[in-house]
Amino acid sequence: MPDNKLNLFEQSSQSVVVRRRRLTVVIAIAVVVILTLFSAFVWPHWATKSGVSSQAAPESGGSAHPSRPATKPTIKAQPLPQGATDLMKAMPDTVGSHVRINLESAGDWTASSPLEEYSMSYSTGAATKDVTLHVAQWSQDDDANKQYSSLLSSLAGKELASGKVKVSGKESGSYVEKTDTADTKKAIILWRNATVVFRLEGPTAAVESFYKDFPL
Repeated sequence: MPDNKLNLFEQSSQSVVVRRRRLTVVIAIAVVVILTLFSAFVWPHWATKSGVSSQAAPESGGSAHPSRPATKPTIKAQPLPQGATDLMKAMPDTVGSHVRINLESAGDWTASSPLEEYSMSYSTGAATKDVTLHVAQWSQDDDANKQYSSLLSSLAGKELASGKVKVSGKESGSYVEKTDTADTKKAIILWRNATVVFRLEGPTAAVESFYKDFPL
């Protein structure tokens, strides 16, 4: 009997040890699972898939605030003619949502002897937003400035804005915006950039937007 009791005790002890080991293994596995889940959903970026949170990611440029998307032109620009001059090539095909729909030689300012003179129209596809740009170039800054001053003196509308034109931080001319006396819903912006003079006219909002986006 004592031997049997001893054997039963030993078996019981072994069973307890086995159960404890199994319990230890189960607990260890549970801890690993919990830590894994914690890492996946709490530790930053571990379980993040690219594109999942794309709406929350800032656009290129580093700003976390959404910016208004740039308006793309809905029509195609008229190509420049063969043998286009450097001044023609400097005129952009697109300016914001406007595209150049025509370009032709002009002679409105021939009295001041420009080297080149052109008139062009830019459109968004909506005629109510069309603008007309007149441009000419002289060989000297002084000649361009004289023409600018002459054109400025002929603008009788109310002044809406004025200032200096700067290129790389250096002053290269002036600009002024006035209402169009022929139509109060339209405006004229006149500016000089070194040897080139520009005259832009059209609906007020359209010319202001165009001028801000115009690179020259």
